[in-house]
Amino acid sequence: MIRFLLKERIADKEFNEKRKVTLDEVSKATGISRNTISRIVNTYGYNSSTDALDKLCNYFQCDLSGIAEHIKDEEQSS
Repeated sequence: MIRFLLKERIADKEFNEKRKVTLDEVSKATGISRNTISRIVNTYGYNSSTDALDKLCNYFQCDLSGIAEHIKDEEQSS
C-alpha cells in the first residue's frame, strides 16, 4: 500500500512559513485539481498519477519519499 504524506508536507510548510496553507493554494500552485488533492489527502489507498506526484514534489521541494511511502500489507509480512 502507498501512504501519502501530503498532510505532513502541508503542516511542515505552514510551520516553516508561519501561515496557513490551504488545499486551494496547493491546487493553484501545482495545477492539480482541488478534488484530486483532496482525494490524495483523504482517500485511503488513492491511486495518484506520477504527473501529480512530480508536481507535488516540485511544490514542496522534496523527493518522492517526502510525498509517499510504501507500507507492507500485513498479509505480505506474515
